[in-house]
Amino acid sequence: MFQLTATPANALADEPVHIRATGLPPLQLVTLRASLKDEKGNLFRSKAFYRSNEAGELDLRQAPSIGGDYVGVHPMGLFWSLKTERPFGRLLKRDVMNSPFLVTLDLYDSPCYQDSAAVEPRVSQVVQRWFVRPGTQRLQIREGRVRGALFLPPGEGPFPGIIDLFGGIGGLVEFRASLLAAHGFAVLALAYFAYEDLPKRMLEVDLEYFEEAVNLLLAHPKIHGPGIGVISVSKGAEIALAMACFLKQVAATVCINGPTAIFDFPLRYRDLVMTPIPSFLERMQIEVSGAVRLRHYRGDPRDKLNQQSVLPIEKAQGQILFIVGEDDETVNSREYAKQALDQLQSHGRSNGRMLAYPGAGHLIEPPYAPLCYASRNFIHVSMPLLWGGEPVAHAAAQEHAWGEIQKFFRQHLIPTGSKL
Repeated sequence: MFQLTATPANALADEPVHIRATGLPPLQLVTLRASLKDEKGNLFRSKAFYRSNEAGELDLRQAPSIGGDYVGVHPMGLFWSLKTERPFGRLLKRDVMNSPFLVTLDLYDSPCYQDSAAVEPRVSQVVQRWFVRPGTQRLQIREGRVRGALFLPPGEGPFPGIIDLFGGIGGLVEFRASLLAAHGFAVLALAYFAYEDLPKRMLEVDLEYFEEAVNLLLAHPKIHGPGIGVISVSKGAEIALAMACFLKQVAATVCINGPTAIFDFPLRYRDLVMTPIPSFLERMQIEVSGAVRLRHYRGDPRDKLNQQSVLPIEKAQGQILFIVGEDDETVNSREYAKQALDQLQSHGRSNGRMLAYPGAGHLIEPPYAPLCYASRNFIHVSMPLLWGGEPVAHAAAQEHAWGEIQKFFRQHLIPTGSKL
């Protein structure tokens, strides 16, 4: 009798699942498929072909896929290889509190090459992938100008506080904040345009808005001061680095694939205005899919004419972790991070570090999230952007980086001797 198990069947989205099949004929060629629908009804699918062992068993921790969406031993391959049926789609969890993603695993006792409803699986299993731990509080934030959602872990606290910034996608994105809260951090998912009464489009970066968010977070009774952390990606990473430079309350900053100078829009902070480095539309490259590669279209921060736009990273009091995907097709993030580290070193500073991942793209997310190779965003609405990434290497980068991010924040936000 065919049996398919996935353990745990109900878990956080960043936790691995152990998939096994038993009761198969010895050395049987089988197909495993995964599918899920996002909250808008968009379908994501993956499949891989396996062969059972002589005992008629299949264990994805040990057995290699011999074809399909990936090849080799990848216990979570069915999850990170999920692909959208909609061009340039991106898998994003919006309602993190009330429902999980439901991933259906189907086992077929032969190679199934076409995605057809006419062939019934021999056995199926549904896996729940949650983005919040039971007991977590979500507090809607509408204080002063600040708009966002604060996630507080179960318990009395106090907890290390983090602000979470995404990039040109706009709006309020909560899934990373809620997952970090599941690991003991109090995290403010912060919107800064295209949300509620915030500006619909980004025209400038007003650093005082982000300073207001920092002070709001530190004033909360469950936040462990005196400093906070910032986790960020893309345009958010540019803003986070500016926060690290100008706001003394920022003690630890994670910049995922972002620039180290001001681009696209001016940055304002009190009497300071930093103008953006020019970009050159004629340097954009259009890939065969129709997505646009932006990697080469920005001006060079090393150019003498652009020095007034380079962030004064040497002023940062806290620690900075640059996470870099070497296959990033949007930002030349490795080169930018290297320039920032050289800038620190030239000023006798050693508070920066880089983690570089060969084959990883721009959107390095929590573990087991599918690679998004290209999608649309709010800043460049007229065209999909190419993010890059090779699926196997990108998946490995996401898994490793997630652990390093948590270690980094614990090291620099939690006082020595604390039991947190």
